[in-house]
Amino acid sequence: MQKPFDGAITTFYEKTAPAALRKAIQTADKDDILDQSYPYRERMKRKEYEATLYALQIELAKLQSCISERGERIAIVFEGRDAAGKGGTIKRFREFINPRSAHLTALPKPTEREASSWYFQRYVAHLPAGGEITFFDRSWYNRGVVEKVFDFCTDAQRERFFHQLPDFENTLVDDGIRLFKIWLNVGRAEQLRRFLKRESDPLKQWKLSWIDVEGLNRWEAYTQAIGETFARSHSAAAPWTVIRSDDKRRARIAAIQAVLSAINYTGKDSAVAVAPDPQICGGPEIWTQS
Repeated sequence: MQKPFDGAITTFYEKTAPAALRKAIQTADKDDILDQSYPYRERMKRKEYEATLYALQIELAKLQSCISERGERIAIVFEGRDAAGKGGTIKRFREFINPRSAHLTALPKPTEREASSWYFQRYVAHLPAGGEITFFDRSWYNRGVVEKVFDFCTDAQRERFFHQLPDFENTLVDDGIRLFKIWLNVGRAEQLRRFLKRESDPLKQWKLSWIDVEGLNRWEAYTQAIGETFARSHSAAAPWTVIRSDDKRRARIAAIQAVLSAINYTGKDSAVAVAPDPQICGGPEIWTQS
């Protein structure tokens, strides 16, 4: 079977990856958590996960119905390194709610016109109207991290972004948009394991890109850019929720809980819409670089 990018992920794994990463992947069972600092040694059991997710998805349906009646607006930004689980988490949010008012925004590379416009301009067009939820699979934070790591923007452009960012997000919140910023934090070994699975699965190869391949060698640059982004964009009005996502199941549960527990809506079951597990979910202080 032809592997994308001539098997570059496998080549990195076999020839370039630190020995500790290769050993962690080679010696682990499929349910094992690779990051030794993660608070659980195995991923959440399927039966518990499915029962918890089902109950939370009922709450999401209630939430959507309520905000539709009230005309409220919710924007949820999902960020994280490649293979952190953004798409899978968004899928579980949207799985059983009305797609007509729950929109997914995953913008491609900007056009020539967009590149010459105010940086935030193309994102503004996708903000929610009354009764809507918008899920951003990556967002304006591209400039803070990916564009910095790959030199897609100048230092002056990035500095302007950070200068304008607080006013931009404060304006959204002040106008009544409920803004959630969720960072899914995946460990280096787990990221590589997920890349290897994608490379070998013809149904998932489309998820791999040149950025993924090149990013394997830029882990430290990503780490520096992420740390700076947290330091310059975590605020009382627009805080970051960081979720350790080495276990996709726990991460999906925690993300949904983080949103539901923060909003009052009609029919809310407080026994279900609880705060997320503090061992894997918190602010930037829970972020790990491993």
